[in-house]
Amino acid sequence: MWFANYIRGDKEQFIEKLIAISDSLQTDPNWLMAVMMFESGLNPAAVNKMSGATGLIQFMPTTARNLGTSVEELKNMSSIDQLQYVERYLRPYSGKLNSLVDVYFAVFFPVAIGKPDNWVLQTSSLSASKIASQNPIFDTDKDNKITVKEVEDYFLNWLKKKMSIQQEQLQKEIYLLDWSHSLRWR
Repeated sequence: MWFANYIRGDKEQFIEKLIAISDSLQTDPNWLMAVMMFESGLNPAAVNKMSGATGLIQFMPTTARNLGTSVEELKNMSSIDQLQYVERYLRPYSGKLNSLVDVYFAVFFPVAIGKPDNWVLQTSSLSASKIASQNPIFDTDKDNKITVKEVEDYFLNWLKKKMSIQQEQLQKEIYLLDWSHSLRWR
């Protein structure tokens, strides 16, 4: 499981619940793990100081209320307990989470799910420039708008770097285990 070493609390129980949720949502649990890692570092108490977004997938305060909770309650939940709200939030997108990027858009900007690469993130009540100013990491060409492709490229590049770091850490751990094991048997 991707990023399992970042899980706080009972890893086995968390992974078991995550797999069950992913199965019910018809998506890959690794994709959901990657999105939670990107959004919160898998920290259920993570809070965005600017927006108040909280938790594993950075629930906005209004979203939390619509799910029957609050960001304060979410912040105080364990990762395992918070997963039920992740599932509730993603339930409407079940069957549409066909790629890692679809899962990310379900959390970040759901209307973008399935849109072409050149589609600009905006709504009738939210301008492209406002979205770009609030999410400058995705506006990679600095044109005050964000396309599906920009989000996809940024997110996938982030994932490649994280996976590379995780692979390096794993290799170091294996080396240290091998080294300590060889010392024990001499």
